[in-house]
Amino acid sequence: MRQTDPLPGREIAEPALPPMTMADALPLDSQGIMPLDGDRLDFKPQAVTGHRSRLPSLDPTASPGLDRRTDDRLRRGRLGIQGRIDLHGMTQSQAHAALNSFILRGWHEQRRMVLVITGKGSGGQGAGILRQVVPRWLNESPLRPLVLAIQRAQPKDGGDGALYVLLKKRR
Repeated sequence: MRQTDPLPGREIAEPALPPMTMADALPLDSQGIMPLDGDRLDFKPQAVTGHRSRLPSLDPTASPGLDRRTDDRLRRGRLGIQGRIDLHGMTQSQAHAALNSFILRGWHEQRRMVLVITGKGSGGQGAGILRQVVPRWLNESPLRPLVLAIQRAQPKDGGDGALYVLLKKRR
């Protein structure tokens, strides 16, 4: 900007400041999905003892709290995925902290449908540890009050190694 003299009786206006951005903001990918970096998680897990939710248990094979149309769209993977987290390669404690942070952040950001990728596991018994414990974690505090339904993902989204998680609307 070149130097100018103000009109008599006027002051030089300060230039408009550029819009502030968050230093750690991540751009959405081409599908409008927020990427999640495991290093950016700030949730610190705390032991919850004796606290059981009064809400009915979530089951990946049934969604009793949903209307038929929404349940059908959830089962078929036709609700737009608004966020995803891949728990592959994490320990149980890392995965638990990451899942809690991801679900809480997604609910606060008013996301409705997220994908949780657990992997199928490499054990000989058919199911990996994370694949077994993630539905249980979603049924426990602090996540259960935020989750409306869970469903096994379609093959295109990870099949048996992933879950669709439908979050409740934030009120």
